[in-house]
Amino acid sequence: MDLTVTKRDIVRLVERCQGVADKKSTMPVLANVLLSTQGTSELRIAATDLYVSVSGIIPVQIKKGGSIAVPARDLYERIKMMPDGPLQIVTGDGGLAKLKSASSAREYKLHGMPGDDFPSLPEPDASAATFEIELDLLSTLIARTHFSISTDETRAALNSALFEWDGDRVRMVTTDGHRLSKMEATIEGMKASATMLVPLKAVRELRALSDRGREDASRDAGKDETAQRPRAIVQQSGPNAFFQIGGVRFSVKLVDAQFPPYAQVIPQSTERSVRLPRVALIDALKAVKLAASDRTGGVRLEVSPGKVGIKSESPETGEAYDEVSADYAGAPVTIGFNAQYFLDVLGSLDDDEIVLGIGGDLDPAVVRPASESATRDFRAVIMPMRI
Repeated sequence: MDLTVTKRDIVRLVERCQGVADKKSTMPVLANVLLSTQGTSELRIAATDLYVSVSGIIPVQIKKGGSIAVPARDLYERIKMMPDGPLQIVTGDGGLAKLKSASSAREYKLHGMPGDDFPSLPEPDASAATFEIELDLLSTLIARTHFSISTDETRAALNSALFEWDGDRVRMVTTDGHRLSKMEATIEGMKASATMLVPLKAVRELRALSDRGREDASRDAGKDETAQRPRAIVQQSGPNAFFQIGGVRFSVKLVDAQFPPYAQVIPQSTERSVRLPRVALIDALKAVKLAASDRTGGVRLEVSPGKVGIKSESPETGEAYDEVSADYAGAPVTIGFNAQYFLDVLGSLDDDEIVLGIGGDLDPAVVRPASESATRDFRAVIMPMRI
């Protein structure tokens, strides 16, 4: 292989791929990215851990075609240190790859593996249905729900996000058994039906790809207000889901498990409705959480007309109290919750005010934005705890 590529093109794609490469795998090839030429002017870069895959194509000038797999992180770190402008990649015998700047004497040599040793990546069936979603919406769906995915890998259904298309509604739901988050939106003109259970690692990578795709589209569009909003193309094909974001294809092996019946968890109504300033509530929760038990992180919400008191106490760290003004005129009630669960929800929102729906001291709380929309709906359910 002998080719020339611009640093700007290759560093973007290698950065996205190296996050997927599995450095801890017992298969050394999975810690690599695959570089392979296509036709007379394209370079394909790919990475996989056999469950999640990322690939993309960038333009290059090819003198000699070929393929090689090189350590993902090593390649990324070396490309970053190269001067801006053209870079030359040349491979030799024994899996040796040379990376050289065209404008300076700087060069690196990396020991790689034959490209034929790299596993093949899944491809969608030609008949697979295709859906489109704006990257802004995809990022919002993930941002509003990712924090309540369980990190317990032995509970596959909870260690995933449910991604559903139902007619013109798209939604994402996550739960770890102690809390649940649901975000859904209407996509006008879209009629589709699909159910995908996306594992946590893939959700994290998809979030990063979406955010970077939005940034790249914004930078490339500049001040062109007529530029089309960036979109992701989504396909479900057999056991895999595929997301095309800009010039990057992301694929994931979906989880084969039954997601809990989330609709039964979300209260249809609550006895009390409390309207609160979001930022002030965040500040008070963070302050009071400092004195909460390290084991439970629990705080008590003392809801009364006009205010919500927040209190924590611990034999080791003492006590803390603060209060936030509230739009509430009902009967007083005190309920214990994990403070971090509330902070995760509040931090994912951008509304000035939130509405807290609560019942008795053993009932779950429901958090939603105060400014609801007919086309977008968010609900977070937080289970109470005894303190």
